[in-house]
Amino acid sequence: MTDLITVAIDGMGGDNAPDMIIGGIDIACSKTPDLRCLVFGDENQLKPLLENHPTAKTASEIRHTTDVVTMDDKPTAALRTGKNSSMRLAIDAVKNEEASAIVSAGNTGALMAMATVVLRMIPGISRPAIVTSFPAQSGDCVMLDLGANIECDEDNLVQFAVMGEVFARNELDIEQPSIGLLNVGVEGLKGNDSVKKAARILQESDLPIKFYGFVEGDDIGKGTVDVIVTDGFTGNIALKTAEGTAKMFTFYLKKFLTANIVSKIGALIARPALERFRAQFDPRRYNGAMLVGLNGVCVKSHGGTDALGFAHAIEIGAKLVRRDFNEVIKEDLGCLIAKSSEVPRDSDNSDNLEPQSATI
Repeated sequence: MTDLITVAIDGMGGDNAPDMIIGGIDIACSKTPDLRCLVFGDENQLKPLLENHPTAKTASEIRHTTDVVTMDDKPTAALRTGKNSSMRLAIDAVKNEEASAIVSAGNTGALMAMATVVLRMIPGISRPAIVTSFPAQSGDCVMLDLGANIECDEDNLVQFAVMGEVFARNELDIEQPSIGLLNVGVEGLKGNDSVKKAARILQESDLPIKFYGFVEGDDIGKGTVDVIVTDGFTGNIALKTAEGTAKMFTFYLKKFLTANIVSKIGALIARPALERFRAQFDPRRYNGAMLVGLNGVCVKSHGGTDALGFAHAIEIGAKLVRRDFNEVIKEDLGCLIAKSSEVPRDSDNSDNLEPQSATI
């Protein structure tokens, strides 16, 4: 008999919560029978919604609280005043081993700050990073950091490379992922000091990874490497640029395909291909980024997603738990540290959280 996987849900986080949250739980539980959800939030709002979603109702338990971390709350303020919020209580459930993962569509900075303080870091990792997969010409690729750390030194980038390699190997089933450092050029003399020093460490160390070298922005879509490593400032801009470009492309495609009767006939003929195209680049298919480096599975959903997108974030959390993802990171990181003295030492940066976040 399969063991139940319990996921703690921030029931009040996100632009369309709690309706989107309950709808997402219903979809996820329909696809994953071994899933159980602890939903933290206002019972007066959540209970009526569960009545309309029988699958979610059967698999869920409400933990009542009226406190909510808003999208405008600063991380430091959330830490001080949000101890009884739906987000904090969901994180606490993972710490107390009531749940194996936490999923939230709420404030990214607050989630990172709370999760870092409550769950703490994996030994050998100084900062968490936001990681997710991207569609590329050669298949999905992994990119980190996507906004957790605005400024990074070479030690942080090397740690991100290690965690990204483990993520790609265990989540995307790539046997030996190639790793590239995002830069303004592929030449060795280009880039800031942190990027150049990180490249030198990865090239000269005894880490058993496949380091490609520097990659540029267009290499993300090409799929030149399996893992793209960068600081959170650059990574978040790359993420939002990709999202904006996709929306612009869709806008013009729709505009031209509906311009006249001939275009509409052509669109009708091409409809099967267009449907496959839309499905391939549906952002809901990639919704759910993980905060890697923490002692617990923490998944961040896009705040503006719908029920289907949130369901995908829940499924990612359950999948990572099922694969003992964090244990694999700990084991692999221990082996990597043992093989190279150049892997940076652990340091505690949990007190410097507020300026180190962006939204996803």
